[in-house]
Amino acid sequence: MSDELTPDTPEVPAAKPATQARNPLHGVTLEAMVTALSEYYGWDELGHRIPIRCFNLDPSVGSSLKFLRKTPWAREKVEGLYLFMLREQRRSGRP
Repeated sequence: MSDELTPDTPEVPAAKPATQARNPLHGVTLEAMVTALSEYYGWDELGHRIPIRCFNLDPSVGSSLKFLRKTPWAREKVEGLYLFMLREQRRSGRP
């Protein structure tokens, strides 16, 4: 007997990927995070909360993304502040 699938052998369904319904960062792009943070806090406050040059000197979404994609520790700080911002918004009822 062979282990090959024959026309009479039912196919085994592929395993479903693990859902991340409880992960608020799932599906959120880094660009969306930086844009939301800059709109919520403004560049000055964002540069104060996360003191990196791309937020303090001539800030833009593009320059920030370029730096954050290459710098894991800075990206973690942005993700953490984004989660904090979401909690603040939920508590205050602000969108």
